[in-house]
Amino acid sequence: MDKDAGSIERVFNSGAGAIVTKSIGLKPRNGFPNPTVIELEHGILNAIGLPNPGIDNFKEELLKLKKLNIPVIGSIFGSDYKEFVTLAEKMQNYGVNALELNLSCPHAKGYGLEIGCDPNLVKEITFKVKKSTKIPVFVKISPNLANITEVAKSAEEGNADGIVAINTVKAMKIDLELQMPVLSNKIGGYSGNAVKPIGIRCVYEISKNIDIPIIGVGGITTGKDAIEYFMAGASAVQVGSAIYYRGLDVFKKICDEIKIWMKHHEYNNLSDLIGAAHK
Repeated sequence: MDKDAGSIERVFNSGAGAIVTKSIGLKPRNGFPNPTVIELEHGILNAIGLPNPGIDNFKEELLKLKKLNIPVIGSIFGSDYKEFVTLAEKMQNYGVNALELNLSCPHAKGYGLEIGCDPNLVKEITFKVKKSTKIPVFVKISPNLANITEVAKSAEEGNADGIVAINTVKAMKIDLELQMPVLSNKIGGYSGNAVKPIGIRCVYEISKNIDIPIIGVGGITTGKDAIEYFMAGASAVQVGSAIYYRGLDVFKKICDEIKIWMKHHEYNNLSDLIGAAHK
């Protein structure tokens, strides 16, 4: 996930099937002051605060990517359905191939969880965006909810084309010597290997209750990780933190590892793995 055309091109050329931008809002946003990111024992904790250049300043980057024919999923965030609709329309006009509605940021007040925990708001925002655009719309939801299945169902009822599960897990780290939280925002979102079992559980539960595709996210570092998500019910996966651990060629590595596993277990079609754990 990124927001610069040059870095997005490098990631795509490294083997990614499509690129998800960092979440973009209506206006430029600086995010939170440092420290904003820290590596922990089994993952990465961050509270960046949705920094972004704003949709109008992002236009040129998207137009560059359109000329390069790179499949782009534009991630957007807003405080109400009107903001989401405006952002969605502009993203579509600037050439993105699909939209990801970020309704689940765990550490940005006024966005994310406040919206994403309300099934009615999720349904309304999804419905309004779908009505105003012609490209696929995916809804990214949070694991920090007791009603995650209900929220996913609401997105489906709003005509979402797919669910993205999961966003980061709400977490924090305290410095024992300073006796204070490490992050300037105190609370952040945890990603990486440690959250994979949570992501698997969420995808598994959601897939039993909806009929639209699921994109699995969270702790995918190897081909076996991706296969586990497929078996839980995901039709595709996103890779983020693994770039930090395995480098930009992680996409090719994961694809090769999937092929090797499938050959060893006599699978010819990836589709045969999707939802296998439900049988």
